[in-house]
This record gives sequence, C-alpha cells and structure tokens, in this order.
Amino acid sequence: MSSNKQASIGIFDSGIGGLTVAKAVIDALPNENIIYFGDTARVPYGIKSEETIREYALEITDFLLSKGVKMILIACNTVSASAKNDALEKAGNIPVLDVITSGTKTALAHKSNSHIGVIGTLATVNSKAYEKSIHAITPETKVTQQACPLLVPLAEEGWIDNDIATKTLGNYLSVFEHVDIDSLILGCTHYPLFKDVIPGVLNSGSVEIIDSAESIAETAKNTLKELGLLNENGGSFSCFVTDRPQRFQQLAERFLGRKVSDVVITHL
Repeated sequence: MSSNKQASIGIFDSGIGGLTVAKAVIDALPNENIIYFGDTARVPYGIKSEETIREYALEITDFLLSKGVKMILIACNTVSASAKNDALEKAGNIPVLDVITSGTKTALAHKSNSHIGVIGTLATVNSKAYEKSIHAITPETKVTQQACPLLVPLAEEGWIDNDIATKTLGNYLSVFEHVDIDSLILGCTHYPLFKDVIPGVLNSGSVEIIDSAESIAETAKNTLKELGLLNENGGSFSCFVTDRPQRFQQLAERFLGRKVSDVVITHL
C-alpha cells in the first residue's frame, strides 16, 4: 500500500457517468489529488460479456496502479457487479471501493429498510447485483427494481428537469407508486443528476434517496482517515480517456460544474 498521502485517488468508469462520483469525492475530500479514467472508446459496458468487462477492468486497474494511486474507486455499476473481486485481487493491498457495496450499506443504515427500491441500467438490474448485495446482509429486506435506460442519454443531453425528463421519470418510477419503499438507490452514476427532481415525481417526501456517489465518497474519506492517508495540501484533478477527449471535456464540465483543462487521451 502506498504510504504517500499526496498519492492520487484513482476513479474509473466506462465513460462519463462516474464523474458524479468524482464530484462527490471532490466535495468530500477537496485536498485530495484525483485521477479519473473514462473508457470512452469502449462505452457502454452494459452490453458486453462479463469476461470482457473483467478484462477491461483489469487493464484500467493496471493503468491506475502504474500512476501510483493510493486508492481505487470503481465508479461503474456494471464493473462493480461483474469485476469487483478481480480488481481487488489485482490491486493487492491498495484499497478498492465500489458503488454497489457503498450504496447498499447506506440504504441499510436508513432507519427503516424493510423495502428498498433500485433504479439502474438494464445490465445492472438484470444482474440483480444490488439485490444480492442487500440480501447478503439482510435477507428479509424486500427489493423492487426498475430499469431506466433512457435516463443516461437524457443526463448527457442536459435534460434534467424539463417536461421530457419528468415524464420519462414518471413513467419509470410509477412502479413504486403502490409498493411503499423506504429508500430508493440511484443505481447508475448518471442518476444523481436527477436527485432533486425524483422526490417530486415520486410524490413522497418520506422516501430516502440513496446517492451511491455520495456513499462511496464518504466511505473513501473514512477509509483514508483510518489508514492515515488523508491529504492536507493537494486538490489536483486530471482525466484520462480512450477516445473523444473534447466531447468528454464538455460533458465533464457540465457534470462537475467547473472548468476541466487536463484531459489526456491514452491507449491501454
């Protein structure tokens, strides 16, 4: 494990969705140096086989390790579902955190967790990764899932709270109208962009919205504190992508709400 407090936190995703995780980490840990890797040449991962996803995840993990990172965050639900253990093994003694485990723990820490809702991509919902993660801790908790594939293109278009977005959300979230969920996990890293809109669409102020980006950022903060690796005088942010750096930069600035100047194209 790197004992260098100035070493970077590595964050990776299949594309740009993981920037919501990066934003949460920047907010929670403003003094940390961050390296973000977006595999923009091979996105989306959700339609790939598990073997291919594992191969990609190991290549990216190798890349981040070559940069001397002190921690790796898997900011991709598909990788978290299919290749978390592979990345853990490859990283050795470098801590590896993932959005599914973090989101699950936050949902189960809620005062009432007898029924948890999950929204995600088709791949994440079909994998039942959240359901398995929840039931591994509390088998009696009921889980209702809903795939929301159109939310990703809406988020990338910047259509967050217009009529098209709210009607699309209403259609998807109608499955939760009569099932009385206690909390709703946003099981895709694009979905936190809709976090302020969802409660109004659900028409329920009592449902706790679980943002796995915030959850993993908080877990990262606590882990670094326990290891004595919190940085006190950093704050750099650099990005590596495998294709279309200009498009990535435009979307990154929208997701992060800040200028992004350091986007480097790299080939694994």
